[in-house]
Amino acid sequence: MGLLLQSLLLLLLLLLLGCCLDPATAFPKGCYPSEEEGLKTFRCSNARLTEVPRDIPNDTNKLYLDSNRIPFLPRDAFRDLPLLLELDLSHNVIASVESGAFRGLAEHLHSLDLSSNRLVSVSKDAFSNLKAKVNLSNNPWLCDCRLQELVRTVELVAGSSGGIMCDSSAQEEHVGKAFLQVIADTDFCNMYKKTTDIAMLVTMFGWFAMVISYLVYYVRQNQEDARRHLEYLKSLPSKQRRSEESSTISTVV
Repeated sequence: MGLLLQSLLLLLLLLLLGCCLDPATAFPKGCYPSEEEGLKTFRCSNARLTEVPRDIPNDTNKLYLDSNRIPFLPRDAFRDLPLLLELDLSHNVIASVESGAFRGLAEHLHSLDLSSNRLVSVSKDAFSNLKAKVNLSNNPWLCDCRLQELVRTVELVAGSSGGIMCDSSAQEEHVGKAFLQVIADTDFCNMYKKTTDIAMLVTMFGWFAMVISYLVYYVRQNQEDARRHLEYLKSLPSKQRRSEESSTISTVV
């Protein structure tokens, strides 16, 4: 009887330890680890996530966060995943990517999917040193110099460039067209530089005109004061007038 009781207690203890040590208990609802083609995979597809999970195993090779409600990617969002090879963030509501969001992934990551989100404008610095092939298609892009710099910085997934469309642009004729088609004839960054140069010239001309106007006003005001003073001197007796004129001339000189 004693031996049976000890066995039951030992079995119960093992079950409790198994539950406590089960890594799945720490995962967000709808997320689970697996192994695919020898690669450690972590799937959170359609898990209704509103942020990047923090409890992702740090030996993960493939991470699927697609079809969720993630609105933005903060700095260092994936810094604890040094072995990550593939990252799928497609079909979310991502509208902002902070600089440094992919920091720590430069060495190994070779595939990054940001398609079908709400990206309008992203700095090229957000992808600094990233060697992965990136999918940026099906986002409501603003076609400008910033997007031009971004597209030239990253390596696009083959066949995805046609999906980068101009949802908005300073020039209405570009709206609805493929971005690569537009920049074949338009250099947005050169246009921006010309606009900036013109604005600087206008500003400089404005300041120059103000300085000239002030100098003209100053000279005319002094001339008027000098004329009035000379007329006053002429009305004085000759001896006093000569003394005042000498004083005036000395002051002017």
